[in-house]
Amino acid sequence: MPVKRLQNTWLVAGDVAATRDFYEHLLGLEVKFADGSRWVQFTAGGTNFAIGAIEEYPAGLQGSPSGAIPVFEIDDMDDRRQKLAASGVEVLEFRDMGSHGRILTLRDPDGHLVQLFEKAPQV
Repeated sequence: MPVKRLQNTWLVAGDVAATRDFYEHLLGLEVKFADGSRWVQFTAGGTNFAIGAIEEYPAGLQGSPSGAIPVFEIDDMDDRRQKLAASGVEVLEFRDMGSHGRILTLRDPDGHLVQLFEKAPQV
């Protein structure tokens, strides 16, 4: 039986409140569901993304490395870069990939890599 869809991707947050603020207010994701200080699920263009406390991670696997990098598509790269810089967010790299688009790599408050992607204008 095939996979129906990717239901959710989530990252462990050391401070769920601070990390929620980053994704909700700086990146503009909409909160879909929150469970106190343990879990926040967002919606981003029909896709689910969540952050959870370390207690939500599978038992015995806390501390395992994660190579996942969530990539969020945006339409306002220049404005977003200014807002992030003004907020003191650690920006690691900005790449202009020509006809493909532009991508910004940064870290969230827990040190996870996050990328923002803006498609190039169609000519």
